Amino acid sequence: MTMTEPNGGESWDLASEYPSADCTEIDADFAELDALSDARDRVAAILRSLIDDAESLSVDRAESGIRAAREAFVLGEAAERILHDLETYAECLLSVDSSDEAGQALLGRLQAYVKRNDAVAEPLRQFLDRVPDAVAEAFLADERTAPARFVVEHARKRRRERLSLDQETLASSLAQDGIHAWGRLYDQLSGTLTCDVTDNGATRTIGLAETSGLLLAPDNSVRESAWRAINTAWDQHVESCSAAINAIAGWRLEMCARRGTHFLDAPLHMNRIERATLDTILGVAEETMPLARRAARLQAKAYGKQRYGPWDQRAPAPSSGARASASIPYREAIDIIAASYGSIDPRMGEFVRMMSANRWIEGTVGGRKRPGAYCTRFRKSRSPRVYMTYTGGASDVITLAHELGHAFHGWVMRELPDCQHRYGMSIAETASTFGETVVRNALLERAETPAAELEIVWQEAEALIAFILNIPTRFEFERNFYEAREKRPQRPDELKEMMSAAWQKWYGDSLSEPDPLFWANKLHFFISGLSFYNFPYLFGYLFSLGVYARREARSAGFLDRYEALLRDTGRTTAEDLADKYLDADLTQPDFWRGTIRMLESRIDYFETLVGHAAG
Repeated sequence: MTMTEPNGGESWDLASEYPSADCTEIDADFAELDALSDARDRVAAILRSLIDDAESLSVDRAESGIRAAREAFVLGEAAERILHDLETYAECLLSVDSSDEAGQALLGRLQAYVKRNDAVAEPLRQFLDRVPDAVAEAFLADERTAPARFVVEHARKRRRERLSLDQETLASSLAQDGIHAWGRLYDQLSGTLTCDVTDNGATRTIGLAETSGLLLAPDNSVRESAWRAINTAWDQHVESCSAAINAIAGWRLEMCARRGTHFLDAPLHMNRIERATLDTILGVAEETMPLARRAARLQAKAYGKQRYGPWDQRAPAPSSGARASASIPYREAIDIIAASYGSIDPRMGEFVRMMSANRWIEGTVGGRKRPGAYCTRFRKSRSPRVYMTYTGGASDVITLAHELGHAFHGWVMRELPDCQHRYGMSIAETASTFGETVVRNALLERAETPAAELEIVWQEAEALIAFILNIPTRFEFERNFYEAREKRPQRPDELKEMMSAAWQKWYGDSLSEPDPLFWANKLHFFISGLSFYNFPYLFGYLFSLGVYARREARSAGFLDRYEALLRDTGRTTAEDLADKYLDADLTQPDFWRGTIRMLESRIDYFETLVGHAAG
C-alpha cells in the first residue's frame, strides 16, 4: 500500500487480475481470444447464410441457425468477458499514470480484437432481430441462452428498423471515417486549445483543461475570467465546430431516414425508457424551475451578486479565506461512509470495509493521474474497482460515497450472467446517488459550524441547479438543433442564438447572461457514439431520490428489496422496474413531483445558511 500524502487515499490492487501489462496471463488471454474468434467466424458464416430468408424461417428450417446462434452467443459472451477485462486493466493503469507505456501498448494491441469482435457479432444480432417469434423462442429455450431473454426481446422491439446485413456492415465500416472521424477531430481540437487567462492583473496562456479547472476557484473574478477565456478560444474555431456538429447530426438523421425512425428513438431505446416518461420528467422539471432558479439566485447571493453566471456551475461554497471544514483523513472517510451505509443495513457498511480491505479503491494523489472519478469492474473475478484522487475535502468524501454506490450496484449483481449486467444509462446513477445522499446527510449531521453545513448543502443546491436547469437546457438545444438540421446545416451564429435561447428559457431571470458557445465547448454534443447524452442524468437524479424517499418510508426489509431492484436493472425497462419495486408509474407526474417535494425543505435550509453567511 502506498500513501502519497497524510490525507491521501490508498492505491488499489490490480495484481489479483493481471500481474503486469506484459505478463504471460495476458498473452494467454489473447491466445484464447484468437481461438474464440476463429470459432465465432465459423458459426457466423452459418448465420450469414440464413439472414436473407430469416423472416420466413420456421423452427424446423432454422434448426441449424438456432444451434449456431446459441453457440455464437456463448462464444461471444466468453470473448467479450476477456476483451472487457483486458481493456479495463489497461485503462486502470493509464488512469493512475497516463504515460504508462505498457498500458498504452496493451490498449493499442486490443484495437484489432475489438474491431474483429464487432464484425463477428453482427450476424448474431441480425439473425435474432429478423427471425419470427417462434424461432427466437426456440433460441431462448436453452439454459445457456435463457438469461438473455430481456436483451433479445428488447432489441427485437426495433427489429423493423434494421437495414440489411451488408448495409449495416457498410454503415459501420464507413462510420470510422465518417461520424466517428468528426468526433475524433473535436477531441483533437479540444486537446490543442489554449486560453489567455487574466488573474490578479496578469495574463497567462494555459491549456483548456487547466483553464477549466479554474471554474472551481472560490474567486468569482477568476471563474469569470476563465469562462470568458474558454469562450474566446472556442469562438476562434466555431466554423470547425459547426462543421463537426452538423456532420454528426446529419449522419444520424440520414440513418434515421433510412430506418424510418425519429432521432429520439435510439437514445430512448438505449436507456430503456418510454417517450411518455421522458415527456413527463421534462414537464416536472419545468414545474420545478422556480425552485432551481431560487437555488441559483441564492448561490449568487452568497457571492454578493444579484444573478447566477454561467461560470458559476461548478463554483464551490464561498468561505472567509479558510476552509469551511477541516480536512478529513482517508481512513476517517471510509469510517464515515461505512457507518452511513451501515445505517441502511449493516451489510452495506460491511461492503464498504471489504472494498477498502481488499484495496479495490484507488485514491492516491499523483501528478500523472487522470482527473475524474469512476467505478469499473473485472468480469472474470466479478470484483469492482473505484478510482478517484482523494485529497481530504468533504466533496471527496461524497465523491467516494458516490462511486462506492456504483460498486455496490455491481456487487449485488455479481452472480448474474454477463448479459444481465448491462443496464440503461438512465438507471446507472440509482445506487450512486443513493449512497451520495446517505453520506451527505451524515456529513451534515457531523458539521460543527454553519460554514461547514453550507459546504455540504451547497452541493445539494448545485445538483438541483445542474439537473433541473442545466441538463434540460442541453436537451432543449439538442432537440431544437436536430429539428433545424433536418432542413439544413446550421451556421455558427444560428447555433449561438439557439443555445442562448435554451439558457434563457430554463434559467430565466436568475441568469446574468447566457452561454452562447456552450454547444461548442461541451464534449457531450460531439460524442459520436451517443446522442442526447443529457436526459438520462435528469432521470437518474430524480429516480434515485425517489428510491431514497421509499427507504425512509419503508425501512423494514429495505435492503432486500433494494438489492432486488438493483439486480433487475439489467433485465427490465425503467417503467417495469418502478412499477415492481416502487409502485410508481413513471409516465405520470406524481412519482417525480413527490421526489421534488423532498428537496424544497433543503433549499429553505440553504437559504437560512446563505443568509447567516451573508450576515
